[in-house]
Amino acid sequence: MTETEDLLRELAPQVLGALVRRHGQFDACEDAVQEALLVASQRWPVDGVPENPRSWLLTVANRRLVDAFRSESARRRREEADVVLRPVDPEALPDRDDTLALLFMCCHPSLSPPSQLALTLRAVGGLSTAAIANAFLVPEATMAQRISRAKQTIRGSGARFDLPPPGERAERLRVVLHVLYLMFNEGYTASAGPSLRRGDLTVEAIRLTRMLHDVLPGEGEVAGLLALMLLTDARRDARTDDEGMIVPLAEQDRDRWDRDQIDDGVALITRTLGTTLVGPYQLQAAIAAVHDEAPSADETDWPQILALYEVLEQVSPGPVLTLNKAVAVAMVDGPRAGLALLGTLDDDQRMATTHRLQAVRAHLLEMAGDLQGARASYLRAAEKTASLPEQRYLALRAARLS
Repeated sequence: MTETEDLLRELAPQVLGALVRRHGQFDACEDAVQEALLVASQRWPVDGVPENPRSWLLTVANRRLVDAFRSESARRRREEADVVLRPVDPEALPDRDDTLALLFMCCHPSLSPPSQLALTLRAVGGLSTAAIANAFLVPEATMAQRISRAKQTIRGSGARFDLPPPGERAERLRVVLHVLYLMFNEGYTASAGPSLRRGDLTVEAIRLTRMLHDVLPGEGEVAGLLALMLLTDARRDARTDDEGMIVPLAEQDRDRWDRDQIDDGVALITRTLGTTLVGPYQLQAAIAAVHDEAPSADETDWPQILALYEVLEQVSPGPVLTLNKAVAVAMVDGPRAGLALLGTLDDDQRMATTHRLQAVRAHLLEMAGDLQGARASYLRAAEKTASLPEQRYLALRAARLS
């Protein structure tokens, strides 16, 4: 990512927030900002970054907004909505960052999770529709329709451009954190396609979560999510070999892990645990910290990890947690014990569409010495995933057991 792209992503929510606070009309303002970002991406690399880039973007976006409202159809919509377009003096606008209000608006409960994610990436992350479509392997037209419908839903909901009232803030923050968590996970391990990861999504998820933490430093789960992202992303360079094949955690070269990022994540979760009500992101970060601090796979403190999973199960139970806990149980009590726990998920319909249950079962069967059963499970897992790197990895594991 270039310095210009970094700057535009940083300024995008600030400019959008200023326009929306001034005029309302989130959908029209967001379109205008996207056009201003496009112009800037074309001109700044040639002409140079202006002395006041925020004011430059505000001026261009406001001109686009004026042009839009001058059309006949826009005039009718403006009359119906009783909206008055007022000229914007960029220098007269308060120097405030409305990114947090934008983030809460994009994660409005009236939107579906996919729409929340897409709108967050575009309005707050500054990603183009084409970039978002590429990340989720859908046609650009499909993603454009999804974003357009999301903006219409926001407009129809009557959502106010401000932080939610205290009585709603905790629940809305939970949704915001979930969207950022989904964004990071999709970037770290893409659900489909030729690449294992999508770095633009992980970078953006970390950036937005760090921004959220800067604004809400006392929220333990915000700190926990940021720590979890840092501790997980620190392993990214060791996850594949020189040929692009997946390298499982136990076999990774830990010298390739980002130690500065691990130190930051460990320090963050150490400062946070015990100071606020413990939530699932803090506990997941603590588990990641145990993995990252182990000098080798053999020296991993699996009893501590299992104990943390036991606590996490009380806080946030679910099939994915059971899946991960089964590995910890296998490492502490043996693979048969882990397989027994996995068996409780066989009738859980939430696991029917994922390859991960079969992949973990294959791993534990291999640990238990049932090579034939492991091979069959690896092949079943390979058939279930749409990720080409995971397909190759699982098929190779099966081939090695032939």
